[in-house]
Amino acid sequence: MSSKAVIYCRVSSKSQELEGHGLASQETRCREFAEAKGLEVAAVFPDTITGGGDFMKRPGMVALLSFIDAQPEESFVVIFDDLKRASRDTRAFLDLRDAFRTRGVQIECLNFKFDDSPEGEFIETIMAAQGALERKQNSRQVAQKMKVRISQGYWTHLNPVGFRFATVKGHGRMMIRDEPLASIVTEALEGYASGRFQTQAEVLRFLERKPQFPHGTSGRISPERVRNLLTQSLYAGYINSEQYGLSWLKAQHEPLISLETYHKIQERRSSVARAPKRANIGDEFVLRGVVSCACCGTPLRSSFSKGRHGVRYPYYLCQTKGCEAYGKSIRRDKLEGEVGELIKRLEPAPALMNMAVAMFKKAWSIRDHQAVDTTAHLKRQLTDVKQTLKKTVDRLLDTSNDAVVRACEDKISDLEKTKVLIEDQIANGTASRGQFDQHLEPALQFLANPWKLWETGQIEIRRLVLKLSFAERIMYCRNEGARTPELSFPFRALGGDFICHEGSGGRPWNRTRRASPRGSYSPLPHLAACRPLSVACCT
Repeated sequence: MSSKAVIYCRVSSKSQELEGHGLASQETRCREFAEAKGLEVAAVFPDTITGGGDFMKRPGMVALLSFIDAQPEESFVVIFDDLKRASRDTRAFLDLRDAFRTRGVQIECLNFKFDDSPEGEFIETIMAAQGALERKQNSRQVAQKMKVRISQGYWTHLNPVGFRFATVKGHGRMMIRDEPLASIVTEALEGYASGRFQTQAEVLRFLERKPQFPHGTSGRISPERVRNLLTQSLYAGYINSEQYGLSWLKAQHEPLISLETYHKIQERRSSVARAPKRANIGDEFVLRGVVSCACCGTPLRSSFSKGRHGVRYPYYLCQTKGCEAYGKSIRRDKLEGEVGELIKRLEPAPALMNMAVAMFKKAWSIRDHQAVDTTAHLKRQLTDVKQTLKKTVDRLLDTSNDAVVRACEDKISDLEKTKVLIEDQIANGTASRGQFDQHLEPALQFLANPWKLWETGQIEIRRLVLKLSFAERIMYCRNEGARTPELSFPFRALGGDFICHEGSGGRPWNRTRRASPRGSYSPLPHLAACRPLSVACCT
């Protein structure tokens, strides 16, 4: 019975498979060898995995052995391009040799002649040990080079979402922004830091609505992925690595957020959650937690009711037992439409907005001058921190007491963080001076017409508009509509149109607050000045 050839090829990584021709060249050489020996090639089994460790963890080798086991009546010859392709681990090579022997498989290698004599086995062992030595030496060299590269501020491991590796002149291979993912990550991180996203669950829902953001195999984004996103210091432009003993090392790549934003995120993560995740909120009811029942003052709940043919109808309702409005539903479109009308009327007079813009520009100019003094103060602080850091390091070197060593190490870590934060504040404070249009113009556009943002219909945008527009919850009566809301300070200062319920008839009437020619204004009435809470309005 003639033997059949089985070819095994291996490269150490996917990048070698994609960037080079290792597998193809190995297969070509092995096929030429088999043809010269008069052997028919039955199958080829490739692997893209390191040669160290257990060979049964290599998919290609497992498939090869399974192929041989499935045909016990056949005689096979396994061909390797080089002895190192079989294994680069001494113990694993000897185990693989025994696995072939027990199956009665003959081994052929293009660069090595197998011999079953004691001398041949000794040479095989030496050659396998040499391969293992080379693998470990290569691994050590790579680790040393990576440590040097990282200590220079260049990240060498897997790039976080929002970055990609590219060759940059003067820097070599380094991380750069990967759009549009970089902008998505920045929006998510800054949104959580500012409170636009109250919880990590809201960040997760925001990312899930971005098709460009990589989802898991299940089509979802895991909470762990969001936690890693919020705690990754690389986004702030700093490297922290316990493996390489690096702490708050300034990175060479462009950050996606400021260090101040990063610390705000960590403070919010360590604080008590303001709004727990609820499975029934989702993105269907934007006014959850914003509108309260006018009868009892309890925030309205939300639900769906099923109609014919399985159609779902969204409603808001009060579920406080004992309230006159208990269980009485309000159509979602009706309630959200009336709140939208409130927002639509939050449009200050053009003359007052022009005056506000002039005041903001004046304040911004003053802030520019103050920034010079602030920068000088921060530089003095930085000098003090560096001196304290040097003294603490000297104390650490002079002591052998374990308790003192631990205390000094903790203090050094805190001082390093403080130093990095002050340096970042100095850099950002100098860079942001004079950028009035970039920093304040968007806010002024919102104040001039918040309805434009509300009209987009995006759930996060609408929630942001509600947070910025109203200082307290909106009281809503089923029969009379929305009570006069307590506006946030900017709108109280600028004035605007609003609705107020007064009189025994309970009908809403419009009142407009506008600035006088001299710029004075009358404050909006507080919610308590409107018609007091009464169960009669809901009956």
